[in-house]
Amino acid sequence: MPSKTSSAKNEQPKKAAAFFDVDNTILRGSSSFLFGKSAFERKFFSRKDFWRFAWAQFRFIWKGENNNKLDGIKDRALSLVEGHLVSDLQILVDEVYDKQIKLKLWPETVRLAKDHIAEGREVWLVTAAPQELGDVIADRLGLTGAIGTKVEKINGVLTGKLVGKPIHGATKKTAIRELASTRNLSLKKSYAYSDSHNDLPMLTAVGHPVAVNPDKILTRYAKAADWPIYDFKKRELKANRD
Repeated sequence: MPSKTSSAKNEQPKKAAAFFDVDNTILRGSSSFLFGKSAFERKFFSRKDFWRFAWAQFRFIWKGENNNKLDGIKDRALSLVEGHLVSDLQILVDEVYDKQIKLKLWPETVRLAKDHIAEGREVWLVTAAPQELGDVIADRLGLTGAIGTKVEKINGVLTGKLVGKPIHGATKKTAIRELASTRNLSLKKSYAYSDSHNDLPMLTAVGHPVAVNPDKILTRYAKAADWPIYDFKKRELKANRD
């Protein structure tokens, strides 16, 4: 029987990873809103339902988990795909990327993500958007994978119900901890990028947090904690003025 010392020597060292929020971090605006727009164009739901979806997304993004109606809002938004085929959803998310998301990527953040890949780190998108949409973005950018909000599927049909909680706020921290455990990742060695104070649980869970296009609350927190801050919005506005 091997000794504890020899077992320890055989253990693989933990790897580092980088976790990226999507909306306003890698992407200008809301991926879920772009998903809803394309879903409406493909007649997944009516114009009235599209504006319900848009309003739900607005409240979800700006109110965050402090809003006690969060679960109900997200459930109503996702319920709009109820009854559609999973295969139709896959076609839709591919179309969303090609027609909407690809045009709205922040090239600087994408470059940061690809730099991490080049340096041997895993790179994961962590998003409240549907898992399928996160998967497509990660795949197209050559990243390791995505953690997204999961919608229930039965016999190849979407039920419109959530599986677990939306990947938002404190749930992101739980999700990356679970991923780190299964993939032998060191959160202390890892990086996290976000624009929102709602993601402080995820940012403070890693050794190298970075604020990207930060909101006012996150800006204050990042400055106080001496975190790196990248504001590509201001840089882009200045470039356009020049």
